[in-house]
Amino acid sequence: MRIFVTGATGFVGSAVVQELLGAGHQVLGLARSEEAVQALTAAGAQAHRGSLNDLDSLQRAVAETDGVIHCAFIHDFTQYAAAAEADRCAIEAMGAALTGSNRPFIATSGFAGLTQNGELLTEEDARNAKVPAMRHSEDAALALVPQGVRAMVVRLAASVHDAGDHGFVPTLISIAREKGEAAYVGDGHNRWPAVHRLDAARLYRLALEKGVAGARYHGVADEDIPIRTIAEVIGRHLSVPVVSKSPEEAGAHFGWMAGFAGLDLAASSALTQQRLGWQPTHKSLLADLEQGDYFRH
Repeated sequence: MRIFVTGATGFVGSAVVQELLGAGHQVLGLARSEEAVQALTAAGAQAHRGSLNDLDSLQRAVAETDGVIHCAFIHDFTQYAAAAEADRCAIEAMGAALTGSNRPFIATSGFAGLTQNGELLTEEDARNAKVPAMRHSEDAALALVPQGVRAMVVRLAASVHDAGDHGFVPTLISIAREKGEAAYVGDGHNRWPAVHRLDAARLYRLALEKGVAGARYHGVADEDIPIRTIAEVIGRHLSVPVVSKSPEEAGAHFGWMAGFAGLDLAASSALTQQRLGWQPTHKSLLADLEQGDYFRH
């Protein structure tokens, strides 16, 4: 198939591009800059100039391809509501170009905003409508199913890790360096799931090839790593004390990360593995951290 990939030069998207090409698919990647065009060309993909905010451009790309993997998101946490709205508009625009075709559309989501009662979140857990959505990708994508689109959602773990990671864990490391202490909220027993970037990329490909309309798939290898454990590894590598912060202190210490640092997002991918034949094979987050590359920047 010829697949349109948004976020094609990003941390996750670039791995998705390589996974697709390695499996014999063709890739048309969204490129916002000449640098991105060159990166995609060097990888063996084709480039489509545009952005998430250029809806006409997105629709033209969709019209030229057999399906979409939507990895892009505007990661500006100071204007998160605007980024989430741009994401929703992009999904609706691309979905409109797919109406009635039964072509695949895979959106990217996460676990924040799902009801969590201490149990592992599963693929059967829908978003709680009473909880304000942090991003609208899941609802927007699944709304395409009645319109004749084979729309699916990949929920990515809070930590997608590998060399080049610039997500939540590197942010925790940066904060620990700046503040001189590695912190967690409360007792630190709240948990994050994690997945290696290359395992996540393979999941997107399998969902593209085998996934069913309306499905939610979980990009999770490590189900439930306590945030305190992550803080302890960070503290040991940076030789700084490991401390607890109360919920009231979290904002001053973590900044925009405060809300995420206190979330309990433990999740399972058992149904995803069963339904798609996906099996995570790469190193765990803690093994990746212990290797030390995260602390060499």
